[in-house]
Amino acid sequence: MSVVSRFDQGSVATLTMERPQARNALSMELMVALIEALESISQDTAIKCVILRGAGPAFCAGHDLKEMRANADRAFMEQTFETCTRLMLAITNLRQPVIAQVHGIATAAGCQLVATCDLAVCADDARFATPGVNIGLFCSTPMVALTRAVGRKAAMHMLLTGEMIDATQAVRIGLVNSAVPSSKLHETVEALAAGIAAKSGRVLAIGKEAFSRQIDLPLADAYTYAGSVMTENMMLRDAAEGIDAFLGKRKPTWCE
Repeated sequence: MSVVSRFDQGSVATLTMERPQARNALSMELMVALIEALESISQDTAIKCVILRGAGPAFCAGHDLKEMRANADRAFMEQTFETCTRLMLAITNLRQPVIAQVHGIATAAGCQLVATCDLAVCADDARFATPGVNIGLFCSTPMVALTRAVGRKAAMHMLLTGEMIDATQAVRIGLVNSAVPSSKLHETVEALAAGIAAKSGRVLAIGKEAFSRQIDLPLADAYTYAGSVMTENMMLRDAAEGIDAFLGKRKPTWCE
């Protein structure tokens, strides 16, 4: 059985990490499979939104420490973290928005996955941590995504203490968008994804790329860049269709 499964429903693709016995720990095989699945989706213009979830009792428990200890040489460590970087960048650079559907735990690189996704919804009993400091391995790569998703003090508290935070606190610091009862998690995420997928796929791609590019620019440069993006966006047929539909009080029919 593949370590990643894909299920398409309409314009939404759901990727499920299929290592439940290992709490979906990110083995080399799993990371490569996720990268390949994301690359395939990036070429599929019928897909407008992606859901990332984990099978079994947890979302993702981070890197596969057993695999890392069994291959504890520098070359394998470098390959592991280079592959992890490729995975996170594949999510960030994907033209489609990615929603993390989180249950159980999301720890270390699993927390990194949550922080990297464009949106995240969790069960109200989910827990999050960057606990590497507790085992002599500071969560330096998870730190990159975490510090871009939450405030500096909140990130440092998680990184320095390794303590679990609950769903309420994860929402409060901005690591996830919302927490819902476990029984409602699947339908909540599906509804969110369907709502996003009802938009123009081309416009979603423009917006996601622009968001990532402008966020680290100086304010004036960000406005200059965003203005040029909006100008190009206005030249699209979908922009004309959307505005005409709004003015005509009808639903738009997107080209893409």
